[in-house]
Amino acid sequence: MANWQIGDVKITRVVEVEAALPGGGAGSMVEKAFPDAVKEIGWLRPHFANDDGHIRVAIQALLIETPARRIIVDTCVGNDKERANPFFNNLQTAFLKDLEAAGWTRDSVDTVLCTHLHVDHVGWNTMLVDGKWAPTFPNARYLIGKREWEHWSNEEDADNAPVLGDSVQPIFDAGLADLIDENHRLCPEVSVRPTPGHTPGHISVVISSKGKNAVITGDLMHHPCQMARLDWRSAFDTDGDAAEKTRHAFLAEMADSDTLVIGTHFATPAAGHIRRDGDAYRLDVG
Repeated sequence: MANWQIGDVKITRVVEVEAALPGGGAGSMVEKAFPDAVKEIGWLRPHFANDDGHIRVAIQALLIETPARRIIVDTCVGNDKERANPFFNNLQTAFLKDLEAAGWTRDSVDTVLCTHLHVDHVGWNTMLVDGKWAPTFPNARYLIGKREWEHWSNEEDADNAPVLGDSVQPIFDAGLADLIDENHRLCPEVSVRPTPGHTPGHISVVISSKGKNAVITGDLMHHPCQMARLDWRSAFDTDGDAAEKTRHAFLAEMADSDTLVIGTHFATPAAGHIRRDGDAYRLDVG
């Protein structure tokens, strides 16, 4: 269970699922990440790809502990959720036990922050209790981007409708949801920034304390291969052009800086520093 110290802030990752997946093709996490193409990016191995050229990915939550707050960023897929994608359907994982192993109880969480409202980022917002979906973290305020909510609550999307129904709407029904703007500051050490494209209201999370900085990406990037191949897009981007523009700007901003970049879907070790690599970039995890 990896963790990082950013000044007075501790960040811990809790992994729900981590696996190597054949990439490439329509409907994949990274459409151009075919095995032969992935093999050409040598620095991806061994952490982010295997010898067969399959990309390694993770679904994980990031726990942020400040001197005064306990914040969970994104809550994975969740258990008992019926999903059309068999990879997500009716999972039965030890996520809550792993959360406790990290020293966090459900009652101790005061904030849940959703970078966006896709299936693998909101699932543990709720859990099944006596046949009904109840908030997993009953003492928390759930922070959702206002623009993000406006988009999905007015969008007729057959795939995302069940996600909103069992993992988002119950939070509103319980009176625990707060809509935030795209530059919201949660506390002195934690704020969000707009990173649109993957979804219209997508946000990333900025942590700053005692001169140290980190960013939790959300899905502005799905995999480090997108640093090496700047035109590689995800099939799940709502607006591919906007997502690519956001990604390019972010990489240029972070390149050769001391900011730790933590990828929400990056496999172990999940974080590193972005370095320039010719006309592209790489993730330095050393």
